[in-house]
Amino acid sequence: MNILRSLALNARYAMFRRKRAQRMHQLAQQNRAPLSILFYHRVADRCPNDWTISNAKFVQHIEYCRQHFEIISLAEAQSRLASRYSPRPAVAITFDDGYAENMEFAIPWLIENEIPVTYFVTTENVRTGRSFLHDEEAGQRLAINTVSEIRAAADSGVEIGVHSATHADFNTITTDSQLDAEIVDARMDLEMMIGRRIDYLAVPYGMPPQLRPAVMNKAKESGIRGICSAYGAYNMVGNDPFHLRRIHGDPDFSRLRNWLSFDERKLRNEPNMLTEDNPFFDDSPSDFSEDLQSDRPIGSANYGSVLHSDDTSIPDSLTPHALNLAP
Repeated sequence: MNILRSLALNARYAMFRRKRAQRMHQLAQQNRAPLSILFYHRVADRCPNDWTISNAKFVQHIEYCRQHFEIISLAEAQSRLASRYSPRPAVAITFDDGYAENMEFAIPWLIENEIPVTYFVTTENVRTGRSFLHDEEAGQRLAINTVSEIRAAADSGVEIGVHSATHADFNTITTDSQLDAEIVDARMDLEMMIGRRIDYLAVPYGMPPQLRPAVMNKAKESGIRGICSAYGAYNMVGNDPFHLRRIHGDPDFSRLRNWLSFDERKLRNEPNMLTEDNPFFDDSPSDFSEDLQSDRPIGSANYGSVLHSDDTSIPDSLTPHALNLAP
């Protein structure tokens, strides 16, 4: 972030801090406290880029949240929205994509500190080990989580969610069969990978055009419990609990702190969701969906050895006591 902008945010936070705290307290007394859901992509100290935060900055973020908010699970956030009862300002933590480095520090650290987290993965990248196209175009072939890592995280209490099959831009999808492949079949694949039910979908890119009616309807029809956006917004009592709004865990702490202090300007400026779909969208049902990266139908992978293996051990990289965490 630009240094001048960071300084301006710090100044604005200092100016309105007390007023925002009073408003937050007022909303909490009315059981309408805002719920903020943060999303991260990659926590690592090497190969920095715009979607990576360092280990130290990540800890700074989470410790700040622990000090000032209640940290809850995604399911608890959704429950409070559905019950229209939010007595305390709270934060939920999520990850998108499925970068291997997250299992070296961030996820074990969260497990050790008993902090709930939902970890969304792109199933075809996990299945094949292929790096993301946007990383390759930037000259970085960053490692992706393996099936065994995702399963071990789930066994350690991390909730796993689906982030589509191929990190597709849902705004460009024109057929029902493509949506089936990216949502329905991807979810089925992931459930077979880890042997657990998948309840949540994080939409790649996560802007209003990607959360079009066809996508929302497909997710609901498939049994998805909730869908996560990524355009930056608070979750307020009265919002549709199926749509969970998220805020980017920006590496610049001043921006994160400004968001979490409850800036009501951002509430007023939240973009509207689409009410009509692309007129060219073909919602004709199909008999099966084809994998967008191979000739294998998505959902047909044989993960029997994963689901029925007697090996339930957690890799050393996920065992909290194996970490040497500095105080």
